[in-house]
Amino acid sequence: MILLLVGVFGALGCVVRFLMEFAVRLRHPTQRPFGTVAANVIGTGLAGWATYKLTGTNDAHIHQVITSGFCGGLTTASSAFAIPVILARTHHWKYSLALLITTPVVGSVCFVIGMSLAH
Repeated sequence: MILLLVGVFGALGCVVRFLMEFAVRLRHPTQRPFGTVAANVIGTGLAGWATYKLTGTNDAHIHQVITSGFCGGLTTASSAFAIPVILARTHHWKYSLALLITTPVVGSVCFVIGMSLAH
């Protein structure tokens, strides 16, 4: 049952990420993935919160559903590192390099902020 819930919530996370990117591009047509970056920031913060709040409790299954499922679908390492390659191919070198450097740093900071908010 947990595996099914992780899959369902993972799909939900993917849909939310798509809708975030769609909403941004609808208002600001650009090659830059502002919606995906926002989804990664929100997802890592939520994962940090869930990790601090739910690890070592009786809610371990809820922790799996939130972190592996929803946050796993919302945040994507594949798009976080594929988009800079696409940008580099279209000669947006500076923006590509900025994404490669800042994505892991901002994700880590948001994870810690999420844990701090749970505390």
